[in-house]
Amino acid sequence: MLAYFGLACAVILIASLITQRMRTKRFFIVRHGQTILNKQHIKQDDAGGLSEEGKEQARRIGLYLGRFRIEAIYASPYERAKETAEILASELSVPVEYSDLLRERKNPSEVVGKSTRDPDVERIVNQMDLSYHEDDYRYSDEENFVELKARAQVCLRYLASRPESTVCIVTHHAFLKMLLAVMLYPDTINARDFIKLSFFNQVDNGGTSVCEYRPWRRLFGKNRGWRILSYNEQLGQ
Repeated sequence: MLAYFGLACAVILIASLITQRMRTKRFFIVRHGQTILNKQHIKQDDAGGLSEEGKEQARRIGLYLGRFRIEAIYASPYERAKETAEILASELSVPVEYSDLLRERKNPSEVVGKSTRDPDVERIVNQMDLSYHEDDYRYSDEENFVELKARAQVCLRYLASRPESTVCIVTHHAFLKMLLAVMLYPDTINARDFIKLSFFNQVDNGGTSVCEYRPWRRLFGKNRGWRILSYNEQLGQ
């Protein structure tokens, strides 16, 4: 009898673990709030805090997400993302974990700290983001398409492995778009197609995209289990 009881307990435990691993996970992927440098049209690196409008955007998002039982926040360690995540955490009363996987694409040194309206900056940005080029194209010392795509693929595997079922992600403009592009086209996205997707799908400060990961579809679905439910919503407005 004890043997049967032990076997039954083991079966229940295994079934519970499988159910937990197979459950759908939902991610609210937030671009950080507006920064002072965003407002001034200045290209940034890892530094730069939120403007008052950016702080208010984060508060509105936090209030809105309060209805969804967010279990954790994963965020980029860059100053603007950390500040956004801290405001969200204060509204949601959940912990924040920082990951370099969620940082913004590294800009070329030649544009950092300069106005986006500077002719030299416009020329460089046009070459990188608006002109068709090979996947391995590199202007100078930036993170190029191949590197950004590879990081997005690693990031999706990392997020899929997290134990929580409802998560808020705080990241950045270029990386958020690459993350979603890899969800849509895991194997086939290339630089030319990404440029088109990026141009026609802007991400606003405080914009939130809602995605799901369905583990049982990983092996058989063309999107490896990922699905985009909504894009660049201004939550709480």
